Amino acid sequence: MADWTDCLNFGISIAKQASEVVLSAFQQQKDVKLKSSPADLVTETDQHVEKILISAIRNKYPNHRFIGEESVAAGERLELTDSPTWIIDPIDGTVNFVHRFPFVAISIAFTVNKQTEFGVVYSCVEDKMFYAQRGKGAFLNGEPLHASGQEDVSRCVVVTEIGAERDDLSLSTMTSNIFRLLKLPVHGVRAMGTAAVDMCQVATGGADAYYHIGMHCWDIAASAIIVQEAGGVVMDTDGSDFDMMSRRVIAASSSAVANSIAHVIQAFPCRRDDEDPCRCVCGATGVNGV
Repeated sequence: MADWTDCLNFGISIAKQASEVVLSAFQQQKDVKLKSSPADLVTETDQHVEKILISAIRNKYPNHRFIGEESVAAGERLELTDSPTWIIDPIDGTVNFVHRFPFVAISIAFTVNKQTEFGVVYSCVEDKMFYAQRGKGAFLNGEPLHASGQEDVSRCVVVTEIGAERDDLSLSTMTSNIFRLLKLPVHGVRAMGTAAVDMCQVATGGADAYYHIGMHCWDIAASAIIVQEAGGVVMDTDGSDFDMMSRRVIAASSSAVANSIAHVIQAFPCRRDDEDPCRCVCGATGVNGV
């Protein structure tokens, strides 16, 4: 089995380097553009950081492939192959970045044969480096991470996001999901504005679960392996195996908690990340066929 430790260390190094660009722009006025909705923003810094990361990786590993949020937004085809592939979100939490809300992250995942080998999430303002390598554990600033192991959903803090969707069906589904969770009950529901950092809270044990519908592979690919290597569970919102391209995820402290959440939340229709964008997706389905 190949050892990708050198690639991991390089990913950590370039995330730290690129964060200097993020931090230098954090307090500055931003030139903001809209993408898919009024809540789906992009700045020049997002694009600049992605170019820095891809250029650095390409110089060192010229045969590797890339999936980058801003490259895809610019029209590049999203295709996950068996080749070594870096999946990059240059600024996860762009709305936070625009408003100087201090949770913004650089997220980098690395896959081979469509399997994630490592993930790096650097929460820039907090100076927190989360990372994990398959079979070798998860870490925060060099210290081992462990999920809480909580099995009783009524004792859980759950993290989620409203997301960028603003159509009536998506909004009503997301808000009703929060209502159903609070009625289970759970101890509380939290949102930090960045899926990558949200999921990493499950790895730290500070939160017991995270779920979301509508995010993209670059939002969660890195943090998913961090949760798994910390002893947590990652699955689809319908209870099936996790698929980073499905745009649905539950990350939890245990299978019991994950299944409890999967039982009550519903999904709205999302086109898969790796699906032909011309194909129409119609009709909402609940996770239990509801």
